[in-house]
Amino acid sequence: MDNYLAISALQHYAFCPRQFALIHVEQAWAENRFTAEGKVLHERVDSGFAEQRRGTRYERGVMIESEHYRIKGKMDLLEVIAGDPVLFFPVEYKRGKSKLEDWDRIQLCAQTLCLEEMRNCKVSEGALWYWEVRRREQVDIDEALRHTTIAAIEHAHLILASGITPEPTANTRRCRACSLMDICEPETFRKDHSAGYIKELFGE
Repeated sequence: MDNYLAISALQHYAFCPRQFALIHVEQAWAENRFTAEGKVLHERVDSGFAEQRRGTRYERGVMIESEHYRIKGKMDLLEVIAGDPVLFFPVEYKRGKSKLEDWDRIQLCAQTLCLEEMRNCKVSEGALWYWEVRRREQVDIDEALRHTTIAAIEHAHLILASGITPEPTANTRRCRACSLMDICEPETFRKDHSAGYIKELFGE
């Protein structure tokens, strides 16, 4: 199972492939306020016990994995709704607020892929709960999101297998929000054209 990818790492990849490689290939990490708050939030969520209320069982800190996609991780909350068939509803907790980008939705969808494989079920929707705004965002686990998520899984596996850290993202706003900015040094690498020169020199 050493070649399995942590589901939480997919959010790193979706945000910035270079950040993903710095953390999961080069083993670099730096804490900031956002990562610290996120850690505390998940510790609180995972410390809860399973409970039953009105036909729905709430399971917390559920360990999941997919042999097919070679991913594994922990689901914050799984709501198991009684019926025929039984419905499974995954919920992921986030410290911030809703985003236009799919970073969080990809992580939720990856959890869904594991859940479907492990429990032989079909999951059509889930939710993201945002601490900053204290509300849920319903997420349709449709084919478009599944395609995006599977592509992210495949590309992340390729980076891990290659051991090569990609160049910085062109989106400089993401760099300012990244806890690894000082380690990454994006502006230095953006100005360094030596890699392109080497490729041109040797015809690669």
